[in-house]
Amino acid sequence: MAGLYFEQFSIGQVFDHEIRRTVTDMDNILFSSLTYNPAAIHIDHAYAATTEFGKPLMNSIFTLGLVIGLSVQDTTLGTTIANLGMTDTTFPRPVFAGDTIRARTTVTELRDSKSRPTQGIVTFEHLGLNQNDEIVCRTLRGALMMRSPA
Repeated sequence: MAGLYFEQFSIGQVFDHEIRRTVTDMDNILFSSLTYNPAAIHIDHAYAATTEFGKPLMNSIFTLGLVIGLSVQDTTLGTTIANLGMTDTTFPRPVFAGDTIRARTTVTELRDSKSRPTQGIVTFEHLGLNQNDEIVCRTLRGALMMRSPA
């Protein structure tokens, strides 16, 4: 199990996740199709060429999922009970096919679960960065985490 238990996190702890991923046009089309998002800005190259971007934008929900996914191996793999929500999610720069995304996670808050004494709540700030170290995604994520087994 690669994930950490609640007690193994500390406020201010930073993870620069090793795994990176170059996103592709097929990722964008497949994700948009699987989620029934027919927005031309994601799936229509001819339309996208007429926009200020000149090419399709990666679906922002794909970007969010990828950034969180890149963090799992180092933080929550096998030790998370549930995601409790994401807040303050922003996409300061667009992502395009061919961009390489990496993630950085900072622990911003720890608190005991009031209703589940064997678990605690960790708030993570996840940053997605492109190959130029520009932030393309930021979110705060609350996760219900296991405590270490007795």
